[in-house]
Amino acid sequence: MMFPRQVSITGAVTVRATVLRMFVAALLAFTSHVLGGCASTTSGGAVGAERKQLLLVSSAQLEQMAAQSYTKLQADASKKGALNTDHALTQRVRAIAARIEPHTAVFRRDAPGWKWEVNVISSDELNAFCMPGGKIAFYSGLIKKLDLSDQEIAIVMGHEISHALREHSREQVSQAIAAQTAIGVGAALLGLGGGSADLASTAYDALIATKFSRVDEDEADRMGLELSARAGYDPRAGISLWQKMMKANQSGRPPEFLSTHPAESSRIQRIESLLPAVMPLYEAARRRG
Repeated sequence: MMFPRQVSITGAVTVRATVLRMFVAALLAFTSHVLGGCASTTSGGAVGAERKQLLLVSSAQLEQMAAQSYTKLQADASKKGALNTDHALTQRVRAIAARIEPHTAVFRRDAPGWKWEVNVISSDELNAFCMPGGKIAFYSGLIKKLDLSDQEIAIVMGHEISHALREHSREQVSQAIAAQTAIGVGAALLGLGGGSADLASTAYDALIATKFSRVDEDEADRMGLELSARAGYDPRAGISLWQKMMKANQSGRPPEFLSTHPAESSRIQRIESLLPAVMPLYEAARRRG
């Protein structure tokens, strides 16, 4: 990836731009080298998810932080009268999660034994997440505003659970640690001032970190589709889900190359390409009842 060329009328600025491009290229090479020697947190399943990951912090550290954050989230929602206020919706979401959770063993043997927890927060926000260790929250707006079916909720659920299975939060923290270390060392070696180091850091945040985030989203889409299929939810619901999301996001959507999330159209194409691998899993689950 090339650092954006600076427009300048002086040779000094042009040289500075060249040095920065060389530095960012070296940073990319460093990051790729480190990642190449790391392990994968999951097995591949039917869809393939065995990319090696950089993991510099422990799972226990992230899970402890997640548990604390989740407890605070619940407390704040409860004070606002927004925690699990719709009993039927809460039971519906929890039932879907309960069907998916046992199948997480396909990717991680330890995952079914996590201390899973599922809550619904009353909010117009179109959002859901699963923290490290299996702490799940759905916002009611996502389900009600998009009128999601159980099949579509399962697609979202599988996706969010997959982020936790792959420990993407742990990986992102580790990448940030490695990048900042490399930037500090590189800036000193190249004799760059603080401003140049800051500029290189901005380049990392805007380009490299964003790329990693899209890789995470791709993996979560793949794994989530398999999880929902194994639990007996039609993976074709992913197409209708992202069609609804596309309609909801028509205004104010940034270009895909500047976004941490792939465009909905790209996700639909990916789901369609994965259907031959996951439909047999869904059909087998239906036969089992």
